[in-house]
Amino acid sequence: MAQHYLTALPVFNESKYVDEVLDLVKQYSEHVLVVDDGSTDGTTEILAQRDDVIVIQHAQNSGYGAALKTAFDYAIDQQYDSVVTIDCDGQHEPQRIPEFVDACCNGVDIVSGSRYLKQFHEDTAPPEQRRKINQIVSAEISRRLGIELTDAFCGFKAYSTTGLQKLNLTENGYAMPLELWVQAAQHDLNIIEWPVPLIYLDEDRSFGGVLDDATTRLEYYHLVLDRSIAKTEQFA
Repeated sequence: MAQHYLTALPVFNESKYVDEVLDLVKQYSEHVLVVDDGSTDGTTEILAQRDDVIVIQHAQNSGYGAALKTAFDYAIDQQYDSVVTIDCDGQHEPQRIPEFVDACCNGVDIVSGSRYLKQFHEDTAPPEQRRKINQIVSAEISRRLGIELTDAFCGFKAYSTTGLQKLNLTENGYAMPLELWVQAAQHDLNIIEWPVPLIYLDEDRSFGGVLDDATTRLEYYHLVLDRSIAKTEQFA
């Protein structure tokens, strides 16, 4: 039976890419949600001109994790079988959405994109600091949680809504995926990785504020991981 799925895009100040990306996404997904996380660069006005996507506005910028949580809540509330998340910066290929949807079935709860499972001809070299931090955090998650991950931070994923309903996510920032992995392990969710190309269009893309410093960002990731694990142990 065909899955009833939603494709969701967390968006903040993506006026450069949003129309082009949405045009492509609409070719592979009938139901598309954009969570506009308080954009100030004209993205909001661009989205207002479209009648082929659902838009939820955050009155102010609340963070990547907050935008994803809004998308998850919507998918659950509207009774979709699964939700695919894809970034709006042009680095993910929308034609792969059906692959993720097909893989997110038969008891699979999370299909997580990995840019390091295989090589593609369109691969580009990642910024070295980002690659190194991803390696460190992915290895730590694998060791501490027993989840074999090669790419902890890829935003291209598919989730079953039944799996999402078991989670209680509270992190609003970029580190929310770490809390998600901890709770996914706690609830023994079925996770697989799915190969996607490694594409970086903007190596200078900002995380915002102090997180642009690699050392500070890694410390923040460790803090969230430790805090999330401690919380699950508290309620075990």
